[in-house]
Amino acid sequence: MSPPFDVGVVDLMVALPPAPGDQTWRDQLGPQLKDRESEGFEHPASYLFRNLPAARFADDPLDAVLGEMDRFGVERALVGFDAANDVAVRAMRDHTDRFVAACEVNPNGGVAATRTLRGAVEDLGVRAATAFTAGAFPPVALDEPAWFPLYATCVELGIPLFVTVGVPGPRVPAAPQRVECLDRVCFEFPELVVVMRHGGEPWADLAVKLMLKWPGLHYSTSAFAPRYYPRVIIDYANTRGAEKVCFAGYFPMGLSYETIFDQLPQVPLRDHVWPKFLRENARRLLGLDG
Repeated sequence: MSPPFDVGVVDLMVALPPAPGDQTWRDQLGPQLKDRESEGFEHPASYLFRNLPAARFADDPLDAVLGEMDRFGVERALVGFDAANDVAVRAMRDHTDRFVAACEVNPNGGVAATRTLRGAVEDLGVRAATAFTAGAFPPVALDEPAWFPLYATCVELGIPLFVTVGVPGPRVPAAPQRVECLDRVCFEFPELVVVMRHGGEPWADLAVKLMLKWPGLHYSTSAFAPRYYPRVIIDYANTRGAEKVCFAGYFPMGLSYETIFDQLPQVPLRDHVWPKFLRENARRLLGLDG
């Protein structure tokens, strides 16, 4: 069956491009990047992504993103909220029916990071925490105790945590993002809801084993064009994992909606899985069903 795009898709990873020329990602990763080629990248992993769609949205990024969402039937999108990003501020002020805010967290922030997260949820209506695991400086593996105050805060606030796992695209070490780290995390914090981002490869098989083991562990498809979704993830979604695998696009920072939605019909998900994958699982995780 072809995917039912008329269900009102919920995309669990959309970017709101900042002002043209903004290099915030470079400021974040700069201390870790050691190869000379990365210094000239316009995207943290330019060798993986070509013809970046975000470049088309420089004039009015918010209207452009909304236009593409409307064009492809994306009802709502999870976006990072940054008070310094005027586009994000306008999105959350004027389009709360289309965007759901997430707060970026960094384990190196200590108690201050937990206070920031708490304030974002209680004062700004943020519904999720996110982290670029290997991008923190210094890097902190997901099972290290520096994360634990943030995990406890997410549990207390009742919000999910989205974390990057697998070999990162930027040329920084993968060790902090090893999928096996989540085994201890889920053991120590059984009430924590964790959503894996960016594929988990080459440990996708282990990601499935851990999702079978831990009720709070989920998977999202961000940063992968549909033709490259790991087969083991598709098989899991079609069997015991229909409630655990969620759609996330990586638009427009790396992939266009044209590419994503042209390829999705070739993904061999079963009929009953499509609505869960495209909408229902994300709405449940973000608390959008009341």
